[in-house]
Amino acid sequence: MNYSDDKFGNSGDEYFFDENELKEKIEKYRDLIAEGAIFIYMESIEELIEACLDYDYTEDGLYFTNALLEIAPYNSELWQFKGIFLNNSFEFEEAYNCFNRALSMNPNDAETLINKALSEDNLGLAEDAMESLLAALRLEPENEEAHFSLGVIYERDEKFDLAIECFKKAVQIDPEYSEAYYELGYCYEDTEEYDKSLEAYNKFLDLEPYSITGWYNRGIIHIRMNNYKEAVDDFDLALALKEDFCNAWFNKGIALANLGKLTEALEAFQKASELDKTDEAIFFNIGQIHEELDDLENAVKNYTEAIRCKNDYFEAYLSRGYCYSSMERLHMALKDFEVAIKLNDSSPDAWIAKGDLDLSLGKLDEAAESYKNALSTDPGNYQIWYKLAEIDLELGNWTEGMSAYNECIRLNPSDANSYYGKAKVNFILSKTQEAIECLKNAFRLDPSIKKEFAKEYPEIKASKLFRKLLDEN
Repeated sequence: MNYSDDKFGNSGDEYFFDENELKEKIEKYRDLIAEGAIFIYMESIEELIEACLDYDYTEDGLYFTNALLEIAPYNSELWQFKGIFLNNSFEFEEAYNCFNRALSMNPNDAETLINKALSEDNLGLAEDAMESLLAALRLEPENEEAHFSLGVIYERDEKFDLAIECFKKAVQIDPEYSEAYYELGYCYEDTEEYDKSLEAYNKFLDLEPYSITGWYNRGIIHIRMNNYKEAVDDFDLALALKEDFCNAWFNKGIALANLGKLTEALEAFQKASELDKTDEAIFFNIGQIHEELDDLENAVKNYTEAIRCKNDYFEAYLSRGYCYSSMERLHMALKDFEVAIKLNDSSPDAWIAKGDLDLSLGKLDEAAESYKNALSTDPGNYQIWYKLAEIDLELGNWTEGMSAYNECIRLNPSDANSYYGKAKVNFILSKTQEAIECLKNAFRLDPSIKKEFAKEYPEIKASKLFRKLLDEN
């Protein structure tokens, strides 16, 4: 039969056709190969292979490449094509062998080295991948793909400074290399250079304005920079492109909450919860918003849902315990605080919460023990020391109380109440001179304490001897 000379274009020309035309070409050339006409159309089939690469038609591309390799087994470009298709099929070991075959015929091909590095990296041969990329750069120092791929390896290994230099070199060579700007944004975020991260994402979005993740990532940077209004705008753009983008709804809620727009934040979090019913952080944040709105019943409901999603969710137990405490469901609160302590016994917040609850229940010994546990991990907390001092005073633990008041004064020398408490202990221990010194400091720091002293110690206040001693001192 006769064959038409149907080519994609003259040699060196680009092919111009849409995806439907590509499908027609694929069917046509499969038929031609089956009919034995492969020799006539080798050039057109090579162009078809390149089109399959561009359109991600991996299976078809591999078919045509194998067909040409049967008649041209020493064509290094075809072996490279086969390696690329195999990489795209996640057949990395076979791809690696194909690239080595191509390099055995053409050892100075930088593109083959770059693609080989991809196979090596996916096979866990990171050092070999880096060596292949460095070899490619020795051949072509201005190859932006090699710089980019090297940067990706550094980035994955959290060597962000080295990765940044590679990505910067890539965009210096090709100012429209959008993927390199994207990775720069990510690396600068990890190094907490948020201004530079924002600049990189801006350049990326100039080139890729319909990138969902680009707008989302820029929104995250705005949150980190406390630019909450701008963050909301970015998340809205991401959602305009992908309405069911759960993380965008979640972080929009975070930004709105920071703007004080609690009702709108709640709507965003609830939308996220509809899209993902297993994410404990979503329900926790819904609980926090309800708590802010003083809707404690719904706060408890959502903290409970967060715990259902993650039964060791420390923060949810602690927050639910606070709500129960505010609702005067004290035994439920105590249970939650005890679970929180079991989950994280090094958290001062959990011990303080339990201590405060024990104190409200009149369990002074238990409260004191909780406060001491809190101080073991937060020894510089003045408020805990003061509460412990007050408990020791009430329990009659004079020595421990004195030590606690001294620690309060060390941490906060301008606090009149600690001097006054220490004065009371000194009175009990009959250390009148020390008590007077403490009273003078308390009165100096807060003159209103004089009225409290007169009310608590009327007999001492009325004593002429005391007034004389106070005046003398």
